[in-house]
Amino acid sequence: MGCGSPQSRWTKTRIANLGFQRALALGNPVKWESLALTSRRRPEDPIPMKKERGTVRCTAEGIERRILVPREPSAAALRIPERFKVVALMACVMCLCNADRVVMSVAVVPLADKLGWSSSFLGVVQSSFLWGYIFSSVIGGALVDKYGGKRVMAWGAALWSLATLLTPWAANHSTAALLAVRAFFGLAEGVALPSMSTILSRWFPGHERATAVGFSMAGFHLGNVMGLIVTPIMLSSIGIVAPFILFSSLGLLWLSSWVYKVTSDPKDSSFISKSELRSIQAGKIDPPTTTAEPPSIGLLFSKLPTWAIIFANVTNNWVSLLIVSETSHRLHYFVFRHDKRYNSSFQGYFVLLSWMPVYFKTVFNVNLKQAAWFSAVPWGTMAVSGYIAGAISDALIKAGYSITSVRKIMQSIGFIGPGVSLLCLNFAKSPEIAAVFMTAALSLSSFSQAGFLLNIQDIAPQCAGFLHGISNSVGTLAAIISTIGTGYFVQWLGSFQAFLSVTACLYFITTIFWNLFATGERVF
Repeated sequence: MGCGSPQSRWTKTRIANLGFQRALALGNPVKWESLALTSRRRPEDPIPMKKERGTVRCTAEGIERRILVPREPSAAALRIPERFKVVALMACVMCLCNADRVVMSVAVVPLADKLGWSSSFLGVVQSSFLWGYIFSSVIGGALVDKYGGKRVMAWGAALWSLATLLTPWAANHSTAALLAVRAFFGLAEGVALPSMSTILSRWFPGHERATAVGFSMAGFHLGNVMGLIVTPIMLSSIGIVAPFILFSSLGLLWLSSWVYKVTSDPKDSSFISKSELRSIQAGKIDPPTTTAEPPSIGLLFSKLPTWAIIFANVTNNWVSLLIVSETSHRLHYFVFRHDKRYNSSFQGYFVLLSWMPVYFKTVFNVNLKQAAWFSAVPWGTMAVSGYIAGAISDALIKAGYSITSVRKIMQSIGFIGPGVSLLCLNFAKSPEIAAVFMTAALSLSSFSQAGFLLNIQDIAPQCAGFLHGISNSVGTLAAIISTIGTGYFVQWLGSFQAFLSVTACLYFITTIFWNLFATGERVF
């Protein structure tokens, strides 16, 4: 047979093996040409066993065999970075911060009906929030610089939740008690923004900070949406007290997680990994020092970058509080009280948050329930666009653009975009088109979060809380003027459209000033 007998095949194999053994006995190298391996090990040498991560390497007679060993998932691979948990908690408290404001704006009409408030006193109640807010921003910012953002934010959330809980009781007790509780509520909420800005600047490297702020402010804007949706449902199904109890309870629940899981600085955290801490510290562009003295107020106001931030904040708050103006509340209250079709439904209370529904009602004669939805949509888009602005800002910094250029680009979009949208609003011929322009104005204005809001930490990391408080207080003062003066300005200018044009010009002027004097470099 061609294959040969079994015995002959065994004889050949035996001879081959003997030849192989003689070669080993003489110590000659045996070449494995098919494997391109060479072995010089003698028979008496022990067989080495090499253990590597994920494999076992066995070397026997010059042959290496790899046996795959399944890897167990490491804890580090599955662990959520601690800074992500911090920004998630921050977004939650900012959502509650704004939702607590909306609760009173929505519930104020049934309270007025129950207690017999006049429309003029309704305006006093709504403005009482600003009485405390305008002072606490500066005080809160200074406290943040001294004691850290964690502690100040915790006390602020606890106190404003308590004030929210006490509001219905105070309204039923006396007028003085209600105004005191609302002013105290504003006093407690004034620390939120300086605390947020300072904590995120400590917990995030420079190329991630804009995204973190955008995510947190998205929670802030979604607080409007949540308050608008939840409050009317609870008012109609349970009663006036229900939304106040709900949101104050959520604040205290958030507090239990914040106190035990967050620190003002990542290096003080017992939960953060060493690798994450190193990455945060490596990404700091110009970290604050603990030994340097903060600059004086005179020095702060002597620098043009400080004024660029203040003017930007004034312009931003002028328009933002114009949207949530007291004049519009009074106008809508008058329409609401005199239109009996809506007195039986709490859905109409949606529109108390802002003047947008008033605009649609008075200019386009839109049903108030439809106007409520027009009012709610922009806040949701504002949350999304603010996060997108932060992500774009960080991407530009990673791509090599200077911080100064990025801050100017973002702020220019945040002012020119709304200015153009307000001008276009004058030519809207239908409520749908007007809603598009209004949504565009609010959405594009959120790009300011990646402009002047972040620039505070850029120029003054050592006293960012205090500078934030100063600019926010001046901006709040402008908002109060806007709130009180909107009706007078419209009357003086002759039309609401003319007032929108003047507001757009204010946007453009502030944009020019910003691009001339703003900087992303450290000044103080």
